[in-house]
Amino acid sequence: MNKTLSATLIVIAVLALAGGTFFFGTMYARTNALVPEMMFGYGSNNNNAYGPGMMGGNGGYGAGSNMMTGYGWNNGTNSNVTPLTVDQAKAAAEKYIQSLNIQGLGIGEVTVFNNNAYVAVKETATGVGAFELLVDPATQTAYPEFGPNMMWNLKYGGLGHSSMMGGNGGMMGGWNYQATPSANVSAEMTVTSEQAVQYAQQYLDTNNAGATAATDPVQFYGYYSLDFSKDGKITGMLSVNGYNGQVFLHTWHGTFIEEAK
Repeated sequence: MNKTLSATLIVIAVLALAGGTFFFGTMYARTNALVPEMMFGYGSNNNNAYGPGMMGGNGGYGAGSNMMTGYGWNNGTNSNVTPLTVDQAKAAAEKYIQSLNIQGLGIGEVTVFNNNAYVAVKETATGVGAFELLVDPATQTAYPEFGPNMMWNLKYGGLGHSSMMGGNGGMMGGWNYQATPSANVSAEMTVTSEQAVQYAQQYLDTNNAGATAATDPVQFYGYYSLDFSKDGKITGMLSVNGYNGQVFLHTWHGTFIEEAK
């Protein structure tokens, strides 16, 4: 009797273990099935827009809270927070720039949205864009923007910013590859400013009918960033790779409020 009971319990345990392994294996496979899309193929983001993925392909932004941690790759909104003013965004950006202890950087374009404020930091000597910042309206803290600012920026993309994913202990623990900008990086790119606008407009015509790309993109070391509008009002931003014309849609800004150049 005891032997029979023991054998039965062993069989039950084996079946339970096998079932658990199958279940978790299936869940793992389903979860990781999203990875190729994020790396390479087109996929939708939470706003039902399409744009290049986080690793430089045309992949989507999958669902999930704060996908890139830190301040968060904005899947939601800051709907309960008072939006920033231009002056508040500038003050936060200036504080951030000072923390880098790099001379010759200044604030260029400032665009305020309800989720965050966008700040283009430029080289004062050349007028070329250095890098891009976002400012969180809740904390009024500036941090490096996601996307092309990290992936395509050939001169400042590896700079020792405070946190790779923006603030509170990002996914990789800090964007600290080097202490100074890369030397001898040319601002010249194979894609001209005019061509970048054309690529942007082609993308908008396909994915956002009625939207018009701005004709004055900000040039960075490796890419361009520009606004787009509908009915004369800014509705979003995107970036264009300066070597292959790839378009990357910024999906984290929210509703436009004001801009200062």
